[in-house]
Amino acid sequence: MERTQCLLLDEEAVRQLSDHQRAEFIFSWLSHLKKTLPTTDRVAIRQNQRHLVEQLSAVLIGSPGPPTRWLLAHCLALLLRLGDPLPASLLVERCNDIIRSKDDSPSGLPTRLAAVACLGSLYQQLGRMLIASFKDTFSNLMKAMKNAESQGRYEIMLCLEKILCGLGVGAISCHRDVYKAARTCLTDRSMAVRCAAAKCLLELQREAVFLWTSELDNVASLCFRAFEGSSSSVRVSVSELLGTLLAAAVEPPPQRLAPRQGGRGRTSLEEVMDLLLGGFLRGGAGFLRASGDMLKGTSSVSKDIRMGVTQACVVFVSSLGASWLESNFSSFLSLLMELASHGKATQTASDAVVTRHCVSFILRSTLGSLLGEKAQTNAAKQLCVYVAAHKRTIDAALSDGNVESRGSCADVSSSQHVLVCCLMELGALVQGLGSTAGPLVTDASTGLLDSVVSVLLHPAYSARLAAAWCLRCIAMAMPSQCSLLLDRCTERLVALKSSPEAVSGYAAAVTALVAAVQQCPLGIPSTKGKVVLGLAEDLLRSAAQNSRISLQRTQAGWMLISSLITLGPAVVELHLPRLLLLCRCVFPASLREQDMELRRGDYFTWQVTLEGRAGALCAMKNLLLHCRNLVTDDIISRLLTPLACSVALLTKLPVLLRSYGSSIRTWSVLYRLRVYELLVMLPPHSYHESFGLVMNQLVSDLSGQDNLNQPCSELTLLPPLCHHDDLPPIGHALRDPAHHYIEEQVGRPFRIKSDTLKILEQFVETVNQVKGQRQQTVQTHVCAALCSLLKLQAGVRGPLGPEDVRPPALSLLSGALESSSPLLRCLAAEGLARLVQVVNDPGFTVSVSLLCFDRLKTARDAASRSGLALALGALYRYVGGISSPQHLSTCVGVLFTLSQDSTSPEVQTWSLHSLSLVVDLSGGLYRVHAEPSFTLVLRLLLSTPPTHPEVHLSLGRCLHALTTCLGPDLQGKTCAAVIRSSVLLGSAVMQGSPDCLVQSRAVSCLQQLHMFCPPHVDLSGLVPALCTHLSSSYLSLRGAVVACLRQLVQREALEVSQLAVTVVKELNRRDNTQLDVTIKEVGLEGALFTLLDQESDPGLRRDIQETLVHMMTSSATTGKLGHWLKLCKDVLSASTGGQGASQEDEEEADPGRDDDSSVFRARSDGGGPFTALRWATRRFAMECVCRIIAQCESADPAHFDMTLAQERRLHESTDFLVLHLGDLVRMAFMAATDHSDQLRLAGLQTLLVVIRRFSDVPEPEFPGHVILEQYQANVGAALRPAFSADAPPDVTSKACQVCSAWIASGVVSDIRDLRRVHQLLASSLVKVQSGRDGSVQLYNEAAATMETLSVLKAWAEVGSYRTDAETPSELSASPVTNNGSGVESGGAGLLKLVQSDLSTLSCLWLSALQDYALLTLPPEYAPQLPAAGGSFYTAETVNQSRGHYASSWAPILHATALWLHSTGFVMTDDTPVNLSRPATPTSMGHTSSVGGAKSPEDINTERLHLILGISVEFLCSPRSGDQMENITSCLRALQALLDVPWPRARIGHDQALSVELLGVLHRLMVTREAESVQLAVLDLLRQIVTAAQEHVREKRHSAEVDDGAAEKETLPEFGEGRDTGGLIPGRSLVFAALELCLCVLVRKLPQLSPKLAGTSPTGPGGSVWTLSDSDCRLVSSALCVLSELPSVCSPEGSVSILPTVLYLLLGVLRELVHQPMVTGSGGGTGGGASLVVQSALQALKTVLTSPMSQQEKSRGAWNLLLRSALNTLLTLWDAGDPGVAVDQVSLLTALTIFLLSTGPDVCTINPLHTLSLQRFTACMDAKDPVVVSRCFQLLATVFQAPPPVSVPYIQSLGPPLVRFLQRVEGRRPQSPDELTGVLDGIRAMEVLVQAADESQRPQLITVLLPLLISFLLDENALGSAPAASRSLHEAALKDLMRLGPQHSAVFRSLVSSSPHLKSRLEAAVKGNQESLNAKSGPAHPSSRQGAAKVSPSITLKTNFL
Repeated sequence: MERTQCLLLDEEAVRQLSDHQRAEFIFSWLSHLKKTLPTTDRVAIRQNQRHLVEQLSAVLIGSPGPPTRWLLAHCLALLLRLGDPLPASLLVERCNDIIRSKDDSPSGLPTRLAAVACLGSLYQQLGRMLIASFKDTFSNLMKAMKNAESQGRYEIMLCLEKILCGLGVGAISCHRDVYKAARTCLTDRSMAVRCAAAKCLLELQREAVFLWTSELDNVASLCFRAFEGSSSSVRVSVSELLGTLLAAAVEPPPQRLAPRQGGRGRTSLEEVMDLLLGGFLRGGAGFLRASGDMLKGTSSVSKDIRMGVTQACVVFVSSLGASWLESNFSSFLSLLMELASHGKATQTASDAVVTRHCVSFILRSTLGSLLGEKAQTNAAKQLCVYVAAHKRTIDAALSDGNVESRGSCADVSSSQHVLVCCLMELGALVQGLGSTAGPLVTDASTGLLDSVVSVLLHPAYSARLAAAWCLRCIAMAMPSQCSLLLDRCTERLVALKSSPEAVSGYAAAVTALVAAVQQCPLGIPSTKGKVVLGLAEDLLRSAAQNSRISLQRTQAGWMLISSLITLGPAVVELHLPRLLLLCRCVFPASLREQDMELRRGDYFTWQVTLEGRAGALCAMKNLLLHCRNLVTDDIISRLLTPLACSVALLTKLPVLLRSYGSSIRTWSVLYRLRVYELLVMLPPHSYHESFGLVMNQLVSDLSGQDNLNQPCSELTLLPPLCHHDDLPPIGHALRDPAHHYIEEQVGRPFRIKSDTLKILEQFVETVNQVKGQRQQTVQTHVCAALCSLLKLQAGVRGPLGPEDVRPPALSLLSGALESSSPLLRCLAAEGLARLVQVVNDPGFTVSVSLLCFDRLKTARDAASRSGLALALGALYRYVGGISSPQHLSTCVGVLFTLSQDSTSPEVQTWSLHSLSLVVDLSGGLYRVHAEPSFTLVLRLLLSTPPTHPEVHLSLGRCLHALTTCLGPDLQGKTCAAVIRSSVLLGSAVMQGSPDCLVQSRAVSCLQQLHMFCPPHVDLSGLVPALCTHLSSSYLSLRGAVVACLRQLVQREALEVSQLAVTVVKELNRRDNTQLDVTIKEVGLEGALFTLLDQESDPGLRRDIQETLVHMMTSSATTGKLGHWLKLCKDVLSASTGGQGASQEDEEEADPGRDDDSSVFRARSDGGGPFTALRWATRRFAMECVCRIIAQCESADPAHFDMTLAQERRLHESTDFLVLHLGDLVRMAFMAATDHSDQLRLAGLQTLLVVIRRFSDVPEPEFPGHVILEQYQANVGAALRPAFSADAPPDVTSKACQVCSAWIASGVVSDIRDLRRVHQLLASSLVKVQSGRDGSVQLYNEAAATMETLSVLKAWAEVGSYRTDAETPSELSASPVTNNGSGVESGGAGLLKLVQSDLSTLSCLWLSALQDYALLTLPPEYAPQLPAAGGSFYTAETVNQSRGHYASSWAPILHATALWLHSTGFVMTDDTPVNLSRPATPTSMGHTSSVGGAKSPEDINTERLHLILGISVEFLCSPRSGDQMENITSCLRALQALLDVPWPRARIGHDQALSVELLGVLHRLMVTREAESVQLAVLDLLRQIVTAAQEHVREKRHSAEVDDGAAEKETLPEFGEGRDTGGLIPGRSLVFAALELCLCVLVRKLPQLSPKLAGTSPTGPGGSVWTLSDSDCRLVSSALCVLSELPSVCSPEGSVSILPTVLYLLLGVLRELVHQPMVTGSGGGTGGGASLVVQSALQALKTVLTSPMSQQEKSRGAWNLLLRSALNTLLTLWDAGDPGVAVDQVSLLTALTIFLLSTGPDVCTINPLHTLSLQRFTACMDAKDPVVVSRCFQLLATVFQAPPPVSVPYIQSLGPPLVRFLQRVEGRRPQSPDELTGVLDGIRAMEVLVQAADESQRPQLITVLLPLLISFLLDENALGSAPAASRSLHEAALKDLMRLGPQHSAVFRSLVSSSPHLKSRLEAAVKGNQESLNAKSGPAHPSSRQGAAKVSPSITLKTNFL
């Protein structure tokens, strides 16, 4: 509380407040006190106790409202319990005095009620401390009860309940008196008092044994009377009381097992069920009244009583528990079926329907909710046994009597209800069990199918329908049974078609089974459709042969046809002509013939005729519903005549009814319904000729006198037309529009008929003419029609018509606004709003509003005021322009006034609901009214009696709407703080309400407040309330709680989870629910899993799942990973039956025990906190495991690294996924081997994820192995069941995917270990080879297609494994062994696995590819598809199969390409001959259409074009959602093809195909950024260019051979460009390749493009030095292709592209050689750029050495271009930017390539020659020794060039070289780099000497030798010289020793002529010799000693200290 921070009330602040503010302040203070007292020190409490008691007493006598008095009572009792309890007796006496007072003033009643409430709380909390005053208090309350009004009786009942709770056994003396008082209140006229009395008696039964012993019969009769005329809340409360008492009577609690004196012991189940049966049959009436009713033949038992008895029976069984139900189900079922078969319960058809619904509800609520799967299976067996026994009894009864007595047999008439209930529940059980019911269905001892099928021959139609429905449920649960059951039923139908029951029953079964196919993804064989249609035709043809069964055969035939149409267009299209013919044959050929029909025939003929025509109309409707695209205008035109006849007959039905009476009434109603249903779905213009007839008939049906006496089912007709927000105040939350067709059946004619005015006026007249119930009936019909019209018109924004139409429409709707029916008022308000919307006239809108205001002024009855109030709010829903401030103020003022009318709760409810609509729909305009609205809502919340929960519900809606209206403004301060406190206060009031709907609204308000201002919602108070409500029995409350939790955990998941566990552990509730126990053990998450298992509502289940996902996402990777995995494992393990529940139930039977530890013994021996969870819950747990794995992928890498995880686990308390790998595999194994197919699929998917994520995680303890290797046995065992003969195709398909992933993962390297999984795949391949003839076909052909393609895909993935690491040539090799290890490597072993079946697989792969190619053809080529289908699909399943092919073709394409690569396109003769399906595609066989055998060349061409076509078509598609794996597979397949000479030659020969391929690759390069894709594209580009090169080379070679050497100069004309040199874009391969290369280069290096210079590239940087390694590889590949392009051209063509090629090469080189200074010196490159440098230089060399440069026609042009290029290269030495360093080494290398690769015509031309010399000279003088070294290396290469190139360089660069070497003597090298430079200079000098003429060599040797001698050091200097200098000395000496003998004469003359050189040389030689002697002298002894002392490499450790 924000305004009071201490315990005491701020009285000064209270005095300054107004009355309503004072009430809010006091409630806020009391709420604060309630939270603060338990945490306050007791000493402080006692110090303030006296003052607090005075303040609380002042509140007590201050007329507090209901919420305040309850809170006051709680705080007062809590204060005395925690403080000094002595004043409690005085306070009790004071409260008694207040109750005794005769104060009749308005303030007296609230004070007396508060005193009663205080008494209850005082006794509840202080208990036996007040036992002395109990008798006085009780007698006082009993006296007050006599004169109390409803609120007083309500409070006294609540007070007595609390007194009983507090005193326990101490109140035993007054138990009888309490019982008497509660008996009276249990039948009170106030529903709230009845609820309170029921709760009081429920508390009383804890100690008063007589309630469930001696008084049990009386209490039961009392409860039955309480049910009469009750509300839903009363039925819930009283049924809980009655059910609990009956359960206690059957199974008394252990401590009260001994009966009291005068009582009786344990009551039998039979006695209890007799009691319930009596209530169900006789209600609460006395014996005399009930007997009189029975004698009169009437039944006085209302539906309320029967619903209450039903709910009580459910509570009874639920209280006894699952274990009791499982043990006693047989007896319980027999007794329950007595009720279903009792004649008094099924006197009329409506009674029978109610009874069946009640019994089915009991069975569903007990069997479906309490039992686990195993127990449900046992229950299903007992149901089956009961059905079989009952059917045998009926058969015996029928066989004894004659034919005439069959219909009147009592057993037969009663047995149908029993069988319906049993079969409906049996179907529901089996459908819930799903595929886990497989053993139950196939168990021969149970005979389930036989029992159900036998009921199809039952005489009663309802029993036959129930059996058909049960078969449908079985087929949906186990799709494998659908086809078998269909065959069985069709066979029996043919065999017994002379029996009416057989025809009807088996036809219903076939219809149900065929209609169930929509719910079965695997379907049924398409041939079944033909069988069903043939059967239907036969029945219709033979209907006239036997009049005894004409009706049944006609009905059965059309039922079969209607069900057939539900199979969809794929099946119906084949039979459409026959269906249309059948429909037309039922109707007369013309209207004239129909008129003649009316004059003949009898009632039976018309029964059959109407039945047949109704069936045909239903078939037409289904055709429009399920096959709309087949119904063209032509089809509709064929149906016009039957349609006209059907409408014409519609108008003649009254004549027939007058002629034949009630004998054809049922058929006429059915026929009329079918006509209207069909007309709704047809466009109105299609029956415009009959429109007048239709319109007249509709008006007659809606307002005719004949139809007004029929009761109107407004509960089914009106709710769909009302707005869903307006239904909760009515109490009808109906969502199933059973008569939805009436909306459009009336609305459509109105839209296009001009005489709407006339019709509306007729309606108004009809309404005015009739009165009472008949008037309400016609109002319901007419308003429903009008509202449907307005709704449709608003949807299409169409006009209503002339203004004359408005008054009658307004009159109809405004009249209905004052109806006594709440639903009709709701509909009228919605219609009025729609009318204003359609008219769209501001004046009309204002007039309607004023009309409502005026009527409200004069209206006095509650119904009128309620309807008009709702209309004011509804007007805001569709009309935005009405929201003017003035009108809003008026409207709000009126609604404020109405909402304060406390004399009429109904008016309050509707006006508040309307106000909430205004708040919601007014938006920002309403903010000025927000504060007074909050004030009003709080005042009403604090003052409205709890006996009117509907008012509280509307107040809650207002509070929610106000919170939404203010939205984020609630986050502010000052005013926002006040409003926030108002929202919190209002929510707190509603949280304390006893009504669950009000509580759920409170939760929604707090959720809304949390959305806008989370910090201001106290989670510590909210989360405990939410956890408490999780176990509520009300769906709406549980839904609101879970929705709120879902929102909370998105922000504060950890806090919510911790609060839930903490609060529940501290909770001291007497009735600990199972959810409380679960939260204690496994947290809120575990409780949500338990709740998920119990819930059946789809929306709530979805919310629970989302809540769990949010909690898991926020905490699974932040410390709770182990908790979540253990939770999922526990959920998955909880698949046992209902074992272990008995102990729990024994504990629950003693709800008075406070020891929570007892519940922990209620667990089964199986371990784990969950028991018997269903397969759907366990499947969700597996999905959660997959989510956790996916979440860990984006988290810490240690989750998938065992070494890293173990290291980090030592230092921090973090959990990692890899440490739980064993649990992951075990969970996947458990799921994959379950009985449920859905769970098996989830388990296999989890296994697949685990394999993919952990296959490369190494095992730290065993290097060279991976961690998954130890689980190969688990994987094999998990996969084996999926390949069994009875496994469904989808499970086998998923298992194949896991197999291929396991084999291709490389986890298992030993081929022997792989064979287990390989054998599974091999078995599936055998199944594929056997094809469709191998076994009985159970599923649709598309399912077989899916399975076949999955098998082929798996084999393809295995066959293409490791192609990335190995070349295709290696892949095609036969078995390869490892490096002598004796075990085959993984890749080679896999090849062996595939090799044995490769011949078979290749044929199947090719067949699948051809199927896929055909299915991807555009729609206009559909006629080209094979009529019978393809190799693996049928014509009927084309559409379903496309998806399966789309997911499988890519790996198959890749594997096929690899197989063709391995064979080299060489045909072999090892094709298998034992395939039952086509081994090769139909159009790819060995025979052509002409009839001759195809040549191998033709077959190979077709195969090549097939693969190319599929690849190009896929890569061309602009779809962005295609998987990257498919693109990669395509590219790899093309790579494999182009590695083989034959296809490469074909592609090289077909230039158009090559250009198309390059275009596709170009698009792929632009649209896909993946590195692997782009590298593969460039590799393909290289292969295509290579193919073109080979083609050009071959043509040139063949021309040389053909034409001889004389004409060689003309031969190079081959190639692109020809004579002109022109390259045509779109046709030129060279141009396309240039585009692709340019795309790569410019995207990575935009500086190459003048337009893009300075922009950032698609890569990460602006130059090659900032590109990644992958980008560098891309650039290198592009350069390589670029350099090859000139060789594909003719000489003229090469001249055309040479400038572009050179520009790009030199541009890349420019980017390479201009390095940023930060990368280091200019002497070299590093990283990925070095690869680009090498590629650029190699590409430059390739271009310069191209043969085109030497051709006569192009030589001149080439030389000119090359000179320009050389000039450009030479200018690159000038960077122009001081921040850029020039890579001189690369430039000099490029210059050298130019010098060596081009002739003197290019290099020796000045000024190029001079510049080149300057560049070399500059590099020789460079400061960087690396540059100098590389310069001399390149110079040596130049010196070795041909003389025209080398001589000028020798002459110019020789002297600088000598000078460099001469300078070395003075400046010797100090570093290794300098030494390398000197040595390279010496090498260059040697090369120069060798390049000189023989005559000049002595002179050069004379220069070289002194230089070498100058490098020698004397003995003294040698010892102290640096290492580089010594190395130079040694190298020079070696060179002298080598060169001296070679040039001995020159050497001797030089030495002799120079004594200085001689002495230097001799000293060096002598020193060298001495050093050699010193090294070699002692070498031998020491080596021998060393050899003797050699120690072993591995020594044993002997010292362990």
